[in-house]
Amino acid sequence: MNVIDYMHTLGQQARLASRKLASAGTDIKNRALLAIATDIRANAEVLKQENARDLKSGQEKGLDAALLDRLTLTDARIESMAEGLEQIAALADPVGEVSDMTYRPSGIQLGKMRVPLGVVGIIYESRPNVTADAAALCLKSGNATILRGGSEAIHSNQAIAACIQRGLNLVGLPEAVIQVVETTDREAVGALITMSEYVDVIVPRGGKGLIERISQDAKVPVIKHLDGICHVYIDKGADLDMAETIAINAKCHRYGVCNAMETLLIAADEANAILPRLAVKYAEEGVELRGCERTLQILTDINKATAEDWDTEYLAPILSIKIVDDIDEAIAHINRHSSGHTESIITQDYQRSRQFLAEVDSSSVMVNASTRFADGFEYGLGAEIGISTDKIHARGPVGLEGLTSQKWIVLGSGQIRK
Repeated sequence: MNVIDYMHTLGQQARLASRKLASAGTDIKNRALLAIATDIRANAEVLKQENARDLKSGQEKGLDAALLDRLTLTDARIESMAEGLEQIAALADPVGEVSDMTYRPSGIQLGKMRVPLGVVGIIYESRPNVTADAAALCLKSGNATILRGGSEAIHSNQAIAACIQRGLNLVGLPEAVIQVVETTDREAVGALITMSEYVDVIVPRGGKGLIERISQDAKVPVIKHLDGICHVYIDKGADLDMAETIAINAKCHRYGVCNAMETLLIAADEANAILPRLAVKYAEEGVELRGCERTLQILTDINKATAEDWDTEYLAPILSIKIVDDIDEAIAHINRHSSGHTESIITQDYQRSRQFLAEVDSSSVMVNASTRFADGFEYGLGAEIGISTDKIHARGPVGLEGLTSQKWIVLGSGQIRK
């Protein structure tokens, strides 16, 4: 069977399985999740053996240290996968939830019911734990899923897939509810993102190049974010101790994540007081600063920011700094240069905080908090399938509810339209 035929077979099987899963009760889904968690723990040594094959191959191919680290399955990471499955089992099931019920003048009762999307295709790189996390979220939200991991993790992903299949079998759910693509042929990705007759939504997780390619070529709706150019704005009259703490955390807590701050905006009234303090802290953390002309007048020994810097996601210890006249200039800069991920204002002024919340057009907008909180776990979602900067039904961290939609339901007692 060639790759295209193989992928279409997966799609057909997933579509059939999705219809059975849509009517599955919460109990059977939870039992499947717990069974998979048990199987993963029981087969930890097998997972590490298969992972070692991927690591050896990656080393031979010259993968860098950061990629090899993301690829590695340790005992702690395997246990974390199992715990993640258990945590998702403990979450409330959104499927079947009925809301907004009301009576119309005709006598019909009208409302909305939350339902699965159907079949979710997920394309991801490096991290084999995504196989378990994504499978669990799709299963709990009632969606069949086709998972296509990176070629560098093929043995790890197939070993995890075997655990998943045994867990599904144990509770009597179809194996096609969760299918992990077995081929490393890149043609499989092209097929998956164009099978609109079988797949309802695509979720890409990986580098900007991968996501851009999928967004351009897909014939299926895509839940995505290309990059995370996040901002913190220190407002006039802000608590400078709070501002310092948040500005350091938002940048330095972790560099290579999409919710790290990449540009710091500072109201001109506070620049002289806060910039020298921050420069000392950033120097201690080894962060390279790049500033606008006004910033360079205060911090004379830093690099000048270029026009490109305002549109760059560094994912590294580099920070762009811009002094602005007021909140209006800050919001204009954010809405022009942000990737729509996460922005935060540090302020003591209620009206300006409300203005920031209303006018900044990003998936997460914060007041007096670090951008690092933009995360499914921190938002109480248990886990996330990814971050969406689109303006479709799912925006920001996408958890169980983001993998569902709503349909109208009408309850009548024989009414006809006159």
